[in-house]
Amino acid sequence: MPTEGQQSPPPPIFIVSGGVGTSGEQVVNTVLAQFQDITVPVAVVPNVRRPAQIEDVIAQAEEVGGTIVHTLVDADLRRRLIDLAQEHNVATIDMMGPLLDRLTAVLGQAPLGQPGLYRRLQHSYFERIAAIEYTLAHDDGRNRQDWPAADVVLVGVSRTGKTPLSVYLSVLGWKAANLPLVPEIPTPPELYQLDRSRVIGLTIDLDRLLTFRRQRSRLLGMPARSAYASPAQVEEEIRLALRVCRRGGFHIVDVTDRPVEASADEVIRRISRTS
Repeated sequence: MPTEGQQSPPPPIFIVSGGVGTSGEQVVNTVLAQFQDITVPVAVVPNVRRPAQIEDVIAQAEEVGGTIVHTLVDADLRRRLIDLAQEHNVATIDMMGPLLDRLTAVLGQAPLGQPGLYRRLQHSYFERIAAIEYTLAHDDGRNRQDWPAADVVLVGVSRTGKTPLSVYLSVLGWKAANLPLVPEIPTPPELYQLDRSRVIGLTIDLDRLLTFRRQRSRLLGMPARSAYASPAQVEEEIRLALRVCRRGGFHIVDVTDRPVEASADEVIRRISRTS
């Protein structure tokens, strides 16, 4: 209970959905953003499929004076909610019914009334978004505990294009992690515990790698004779990468003078053979 001089919190908004409630929640939050310095409780009631669920949320809203925003596509459930809310003097906002009714009249076709249909139709889109998010979170050897969930783990020395190739693969829907191989840092044992068909080693011509390393050194203002761009050091790093791949039994893809699209095609061919 608020003490004397304090305002009571505003009544909550209940978002009732036959799916996960994402669309209703987005609209409600967009509207609430127009009201500064006021926090309105928002409760999402997802996967509503039965009249009993409607009766329960009506009772909750009636008790606290809340408002119900609903996105139900099932006509029977929507009508039940509206009728019951009127009986109990609960305010409701129908975000789906008027549009469905209008399109039914215009198109001359009854809606399917299937909750979550949009999300199922957009499944590939959501899969790509999930792949991109995974890949960005697992760049440069981060979050190794999640590697078993990867579709592919790319390993290679610095400047073999692991990150751009990972990102390109993720846009195609593949969850890609990558690990830089550095002589001074032991190869994590988790790498050898993975399904070896899901690990791809990237290699590159020595002269081409030296060119990339020298360009990178200049951009970073590193000394001209740094080990990073030393022919002997770089050659040893390439040998290290090959040893790691031989030990793990990993496929190797040569990325020398290849566009990222071509390298991605080969990686996908490799990992698809065992999918």
